[in-house]
Amino acid sequence: MRAILVVNPQATSTTAGGRDVLAHALASQVKLDVVETDYRGHALAVARAAARDGFDLVVAHGGDGTVNEVVNGLLADASPARVGDGPMLGVVPGGSANVFARALGISPDPVEATHQLLYALEHDRSRRIGLGLADGHWFTFNAGLGWDADVVGKVAKRRGKQTSAALYLRAAVGSYFRPPLGRPTLTVRLPGEEPAEAMTAFVSNTDPWTYLGDRAVHLNSGCSFETGLGLFALNGMSLPTVFRHVRQALLTESNQRGRRLLRHDDLPKIRIDAAEPVHFQVDGDLVGQRTGVEFVSVPDALTVIVTPPDL
Repeated sequence: MRAILVVNPQATSTTAGGRDVLAHALASQVKLDVVETDYRGHALAVARAAARDGFDLVVAHGGDGTVNEVVNGLLADASPARVGDGPMLGVVPGGSANVFARALGISPDPVEATHQLLYALEHDRSRRIGLGLADGHWFTFNAGLGWDADVVGKVAKRRGKQTSAALYLRAAVGSYFRPPLGRPTLTVRLPGEEPAEAMTAFVSNTDPWTYLGDRAVHLNSGCSFETGLGLFALNGMSLPTVFRHVRQALLTESNQRGRRLLRHDDLPKIRIDAAEPVHFQVDGDLVGQRTGVEFVSVPDALTVIVTPPDL
């Protein structure tokens, strides 16, 4: 098996020692190349070249941003009919949140995750998962317009070793009271339904959507890698409304309800338009500003090396 290990040395939990241990362990089972990223988009370029060159496996060692770049690289040249036929993906978390890895049952500890990856390779364990596609960007767990993207933008300005749950909370409070682009009205269009207005919108490919430390945040409990997309949109942003839904999101497997809430699971397609440009984020990275985005669910888009949770 030919494999490439893509390492982001700037990720929160990656170290040179950990990289060497992981590379040595992988090299015992596969023919391995190791690449350290040194600029934004480098992981995408490496994964794209690996797919073109017929590699069997690309392992991402970094945070959710590194994983997202690798996924977009693996699928960059795939036609709709050939999605899912490229190299497999392996993940060893090295970031601060590692939402995608944790949603798959991969340990957030890099050493334990390495053991899981080696076991899965040895026993030929893998899983096909669906992904989301938004404005040409693949996402593994979440994308959104409005408040959450504003938060991502604030955090990005200070991203690095200091990234933490506390930083996200401060950014969320600051973006709520001082939205950088205001709060333009969003129009949500779903198949077979009348358009609906919203102030912020989250589109999920799985649940939990993210984590605050060890606590999972649930927006669409019926959403998974085997279903369509989940939509969570609020048409009001008063403090009582936001507090109510934040509280519900922090309850284990909570089923969100509320008169200001527009919520659906298992959607094949979602269209969201904005009256004025709003921030747009994908897997926790700010992409830019948009006045309209179409989100599409793509089943069985990727094969991931993963150990079943019962092993």
